[in-house]
Amino acid sequence: MRITILGSSAGGGFPQWNCNCANCAGWRAGTLRAKARTQSSIFVRPDDGSDGGPEATEGILFNASPDVLEQIRSNPALQPGRRQRDTAIAGVLLIDGQIDHSTGLLMLRERGQPLPLWCTDPVYEDLTTGLPLLNVLGHYCGVRRERIALDGAPFEVPGVGGANGLTLRALPLTSKAAPYSPHREAGVPGDNIGVTITDNRSGRRLFYAPGLGEISPAVFDAMASADAVLVDGTFWTDDEMIRLGLSSKTARDIGHLPQSGAGGMIEWMDRLPASTRRLLIHINNTNPILDEDSPQRAELAAHRIEVCEDGWTLEI
Repeated sequence: MRITILGSSAGGGFPQWNCNCANCAGWRAGTLRAKARTQSSIFVRPDDGSDGGPEATEGILFNASPDVLEQIRSNPALQPGRRQRDTAIAGVLLIDGQIDHSTGLLMLRERGQPLPLWCTDPVYEDLTTGLPLLNVLGHYCGVRRERIALDGAPFEVPGVGGANGLTLRALPLTSKAAPYSPHREAGVPGDNIGVTITDNRSGRRLFYAPGLGEISPAVFDAMASADAVLVDGTFWTDDEMIRLGLSSKTARDIGHLPQSGAGGMIEWMDRLPASTRRLLIHINNTNPILDEDSPQRAELAAHRIEVCEDGWTLEI
């Protein structure tokens, strides 16, 4: 399969429009060796060997960020141009209902038929009540919602499945629902999910979880069974936002497992099989790993952990 990293930043992107932390200010001044990033999203498709154009294979858009139009313009594989109105997006799958993962749906409204959308029941509830994006889309293209079950049952997206396509399995995660959700402080299964994506032709697997607050035995089993993991890289330390005076909450308070410290993401990734490719996505603008010359970035490299960049194409 081919995975295109459309966006690798957390909400707000990098640099964040109103932020003057060391990272954002350093990037603007040209004193920080770092790359700008849009808000996190990936596009996954079976590997057909092409990079766009009329022969491109359709794929699945995982999360629709507010930056989705820029991401489509920057990645020809999503706009094959086979007809007057066209897209390679066979369907959209939402990992959660957060603003940085869902509001891009409004940018996909110029369709002649309903948008195929996969999400869990709690996310569907949030996006039809607290933030009624799906109701708004009903006045434009409409939505053909498909329910994601939480029992691990395999499912496919039409046009991307079959013997040479992709099979998906969802796993509920411990994280946080969106701030507007009634489940924000009392989470329910399905507020956030991780997805195992299997290439049916090769049997190879990717585990994708950009919002991950805790690694349960089931989550670790999914990670250890995958050929690559693409997981939460939001914060370096648990108290990152508190130390910078930007929040009164820890990383774990808002549903993100930090990389460093006891029980952090680095420790968990060290337990994975040696052959597993380890990648971080959804990186907050305050995280020092954005600085390519930082000791934190060097520490990740020593543990064979990669920091995703917009525009990367991974072949798994």
